[in-house]
This record gives sequence, structure tokens and C-alpha cells, in this order.
Amino acid sequence: MSPRMSAADRRELTIRAAIAEFARGGYEGTSTSAIAERVGVSQPYLFRLFPSKRALFLAAAERCFDDIEGEMRDAAGGLYGGEAMTAMGARYRKLLHGDTTLLQFQLQIYAAALSDGDVRQVGHDRWARLLRTVGELSGEGRQEVMRFASVGMLLNVLTAFDVPHAWGDDLPESLGRWAEGTGTAEGDGGDGVEGSTG
Repeated sequence: MSPRMSAADRRELTIRAAIAEFARGGYEGTSTSAIAERVGVSQPYLFRLFPSKRALFLAAAERCFDDIEGEMRDAAGGLYGGEAMTAMGARYRKLLHGDTTLLQFQLQIYAAALSDGDVRQVGHDRWARLLRTVGELSGEGRQEVMRFASVGMLLNVLTAFDVPHAWGDDLPESLGRWAEGTGTAEGDGGDGVEGSTG
């Protein structure tokens, strides 16, 4: 790593490395030495940037939500109403299929929250903020915002389990056929989850 890199840049690089490592190993299964090695710094230096492994995990969780929120803002752009919702949904699907790290780390955050009050609080605060953001960007009411969030969580499950599905109004029917054993990826208009994102 360049010695001229600022502390802020080093922190950013460390958070990104932490997200990648925690996504694979979870909080308990990830060592700070692995994160330090990925960044290219010593473990003692890592602890100059973050006082503890827990502090680094919390910073990474915050960044994960920052990234999702930023993508939603970018996707909505100058759109409003249903068009904004559709654009944000399409962006989230693209994120899930572009790099599994985002989904993996989200799942690790949820798992850690079950036993860690601070992680749970981050989840409380950031989910509330994300719901407000979606509502503000789209101008839609609570019912549509909750539907958007619910479908997003369902997408997490479908992606993790590689469930073939159609998108939009065809989603319920395609999942019903899949659950009953009568649906195929081809029959649902795609070749698995990736095929359903377009």
C-alpha cells in the first residue's frame, strides 16, 4: 500500500476489505489478520484505524447500507412513483447478481444481529432510514414501500437458493409453479435467477 495514502483512504480500503472477508466468514469466522493481509497493512496498524474487530464490523455494516441507499438514489434519479420503484427494483436485482458479496454480507449482518445488540441497532436504524429513503424518492405510500422492501427480502432468499423465477407481475405465478414442482427456469422466461433479472 502506498505510504502517501491518507488515513481516510486507508479506512475506506479497510472497510471494503472487511466487507469482503466478513461476507465469506461471518463475524466469528473472520480474523483481523486476514483483513489486514487483504489491505496490505500490519494487524497493529489495522487497530490504529479501528479499535476492535467489532468496531470494524459495525463500520462495514454501516457502509453496506450506505451502498444500498446510494444505489437506490442513483437508480431513482429524476423518476417518481411507480417508475422510480421499478428502477430501484431493477438496480437491486442487478446488485444481487453482479457480486455475491453484497448478499453474503447482508446475511452475515442479520445473523450477527441475533446475538449482538449494537449490530441489531445498526439494522434498526438503517432499515428505518432505507424505508424512508425509498418513500421519499418515489413519493409512494407506506403500503407500496413495504411491498418493495418485502420483495427485496424475497429476492435475497431466491438469489441465495438460486431459485428460478420470473419478475414483476409474473413472480407469484412462477414461484407457485416452482414450489409445486411444475415450473422450470425456461418456462418462467429465464435460465435461472440470472435469466430473470433482465
